[in-house]
Amino acid sequence: MDTILDQLKSMTSVVADTGEPSAIRRYKPVDCTTNPSLVLAALKDTELDPVIDREITACRAASKDADAAAATMTVAIGAELSRFVPGRVSTEVDARLSFDTKASVARARQIISDYETRGIGHDRILIKLAATWEGIRAAEILQRDGIDCNLTLVFSLAQAVACADAGAYLISPFVGRITDWHKMAERVDSFPPDSDPGVASVRRIYDYFKANGIHTIVMGASFRSAAQVRALAGCDNLTISPKLLNELAKGTGTLPRVLSPDSVQPVDPVVLDEVAFRWEMNSDAMATEMLAEGIRNFDADHQRMIKIISSYLRADAN
Repeated sequence: MDTILDQLKSMTSVVADTGEPSAIRRYKPVDCTTNPSLVLAALKDTELDPVIDREITACRAASKDADAAAATMTVAIGAELSRFVPGRVSTEVDARLSFDTKASVARARQIISDYETRGIGHDRILIKLAATWEGIRAAEILQRDGIDCNLTLVFSLAQAVACADAGAYLISPFVGRITDWHKMAERVDSFPPDSDPGVASVRRIYDYFKANGIHTIVMGASFRSAAQVRALAGCDNLTISPKLLNELAKGTGTLPRVLSPDSVQPVDPVVLDEVAFRWEMNSDAMATEMLAEGIRNFDADHQRMIKIISSYLRADAN
């Protein structure tokens, strides 16, 4: 009998939530996704040492500072990962630009240009942007230019709807972080999968999109357990860590399909302008807090990466 992972792949596009080439080769996902935390971890992967060394040498030759070198290092790692997946690699715009539409668009175009100089076309890349109002507007501009975007740190239906209205290619609702917030707020240790708030959030977004003919891809992310993954079987995409991919690859039995476009119920469309979006976010403590925390954490990891790159540049100079 097929493993749980094999069965999941038959109904959902599985994406590797890692920057480790070995894990990507092992589990054979369609796409892979990165963020500052994953790139930071990838810098410690010895398999990537030749890529890192080559990039540091090139950055020193070009007299790049640590900030610029960190930006190009992210693309260099993404380019390496693209060798192991048939689909896309998501690459994130700096979290500190999350409230600056113009700067986000400019950074996204730099990322695409850097990939193109490495022989990787924009059709292999997804630009990741935080789903703030400004990030969503940046995605709207980029999508019109044919640059597909992954709107990340999605914690609410309001964010999802605004992303879809902007024509975003894909959104990443964060299952585990939603669950973490509710566990703390409700002072419980866990939730059964079918009443898990993170799972419920993705199911609600999926139903809304399918019921209203929205083509934006829903990609559940930030899983805390294989049970959460199983509870979203049939979702368009799921991005899963190596640890959970391993657990699913060892799992046996039957995996029932939970989500299907053929079984959604009608859902009335929502109209959101900027005022309505900001009000909905203000009314949702979890979404507001988790979005802000996610941006802070990604920026903190980005700053750590810059420090590591800076030490590499200094070491090479000596």
